[in-house]
Amino acid sequence: MKAFTYERAATPAEAAAAVARTPGAKFIAGGTNLLDLMKLQIETPAHLVDVNRLGLDRIEATPDGGLRIGALVRNTDLAADARVRRDYGVLSRALLAGASGQLRNKATTAGNLLQRTRCPYFYDTTKPCNKREPGSGCSALGGFNRNLAIVGTSEHCIATHPSDMAVAMRVLDAQVETVNAHGTMRAIPIADFHTLPGSSPHIETTLEPGELITAVTLARPLGGTHVYRKVRDRASYAFALVSVAAVLQPDGTGRLAFGGLAHKPWRVETAEQRIGQGARATAGAVLAGARTTPQNAFKTTLVERTLDAVLSSARA
Repeated sequence: MKAFTYERAATPAEAAAAVARTPGAKFIAGGTNLLDLMKLQIETPAHLVDVNRLGLDRIEATPDGGLRIGALVRNTDLAADARVRRDYGVLSRALLAGASGQLRNKATTAGNLLQRTRCPYFYDTTKPCNKREPGSGCSALGGFNRNLAIVGTSEHCIATHPSDMAVAMRVLDAQVETVNAHGTMRAIPIADFHTLPGSSPHIETTLEPGELITAVTLARPLGGTHVYRKVRDRASYAFALVSVAAVLQPDGTGRLAFGGLAHKPWRVETAEQRIGQGARATAGAVLAGARTTPQNAFKTTLVERTLDAVLSSARA
């Protein structure tokens, strides 16, 4: 690990200003992803700004009947909150499907959204990776890519986003609240928060330099049946091959978001109009334009079968 300097911020705006004025600075909270990347020298921040004491660790009701989840709420606390379990069950289930209990005890809401890919070539510093070193190439295109993306890809990157929580947040149409170095706040729809790789896969979100996530807000509950189904190579401590977050209503309508398929949580709202036609028609619309490799082509079938299991579970 390379040497770095450290400071503890007193306010969100102060934290944002500290990162903005210091080249190579990063925020740190739980550190469950960042510290691993620093040990491998994939991330080499010159300065760390500790945000753990900013008071952003509360879950509060909003005036419109939703919830405001502080950026520093730990995954364990969010999954166990009675309001989340009752009204946003898909979110609680997604959190419990991710990582181990020890990691959930440390990992934060903001950090979960900002997780970096687990593509093996991103972690292998001996191999070219456009996400790690822009312009160096994508080793995954001609390498081991069984777990990687089949939609929203580019010739520069086929990495997937690893977060389970983000998939549930996408189906719930969450808003990401931020503050910048000047104290200006904004709310970013989660649909616009993560980016597709295009020609710049190293840019993963629409956050500006130094911009700090302060909270995630959920609108009033949708009701219906909430399902999160994750298919992975082993039952625990594995990232999704395919995951489905669903909020389904008694009249046959609903919302669907998918993990394990793209550089960001994948939701195709027009495909949701086909839920009543069954899993095959819906999956076909979700995967329109998919580009597979011989190793990951199985994901197209797996999406349909996983979605069929989700719809069957909801009907039951």
